[in-house]
Amino acid sequence: MTQILSASPAVDVRRLAGSIGAELDGVDAGGALSDETVGEIRQALLRHKVVFLRDQHLDYPGQVAFAQRLGSLTLGHPTLASPPDQPFLEEIDSRQGGRANYWHTDVTFVDRPPAFTLLRAVVIPPVGGDTIWANTVTAYESLPAELRELADRLRIVHTNAYDYAAASGRGERPDPADVERRREFVSRIYETEHPAVRVHPETAERSLVLGGFARTVRGFSPQAGRDLIRILQEYVTRPEQTVRWQWRAGDLAIWDNRATQHYAVADYGAEHRRGERVTVAGPVPVGVDGRPSVALAGDASAYYEGSSV
Repeated sequence: MTQILSASPAVDVRRLAGSIGAELDGVDAGGALSDETVGEIRQALLRHKVVFLRDQHLDYPGQVAFAQRLGSLTLGHPTLASPPDQPFLEEIDSRQGGRANYWHTDVTFVDRPPAFTLLRAVVIPPVGGDTIWANTVTAYESLPAELRELADRLRIVHTNAYDYAAASGRGERPDPADVERRREFVSRIYETEHPAVRVHPETAERSLVLGGFARTVRGFSPQAGRDLIRILQEYVTRPEQTVRWQWRAGDLAIWDNRATQHYAVADYGAEHRRGERVTVAGPVPVGVDGRPSVALAGDASAYYEGSSV
């Protein structure tokens, strides 16, 4: 049974799991929301890391307008083209190679990953197609003290130039649509050095900055770096850190990209799955020692200028 954690005249918040996730009732994201209601949504999002709104009737302009209440938007993606006249949108479409079935935090290969992601379910397969989110704050807190102290000092290089199948460890034969999407995905190469642990700019919580784009650890050999990333990543993806959402068309998920990873489960065969995503711009991550992330390759300034489009 879900538990009502808090309530107000506008928003009911129902926790979904012990460490992460809540469902919000009483919110019409396409309606005229007061600043108080938007503030409650933001507070629920910061506390629970990912929140879900059922039965939302949004189109592209409505999704953009709602997202802009949370902050300025990025463009849809640094390398993937958006649909015509929809510059803030990234299509997550299984027929176009959009199967993000690996653990990741969105766009960590640039020096200013998004703060929030808003994903709207458009087409959902009859069976399967869930998404799992993990809390990277409680994952950090669960580290043994010695490992936590080491993580506080590490710097990790993230890049979009990597092999999806190799990253997931499955060695799958890629679909032609996946091959074409990867070609576009790496049409411009980005590399960024992030702290392994960032300090959240709104909550001051510490969270692990890892996921599928994390490639190497500064000061360590390639093999040792991969081993360190793997060890830390295992704490993120423990079931105790996660929540799983079974989508229905019309659902809206919003997550704090500074405190989560997610994995879209590709267990729906040849069925169609489609979502539409917009992202709220975030600041440069800052580590425990006060050092910010540093861009090493690629100029993502156009991606950040979405609010001026």
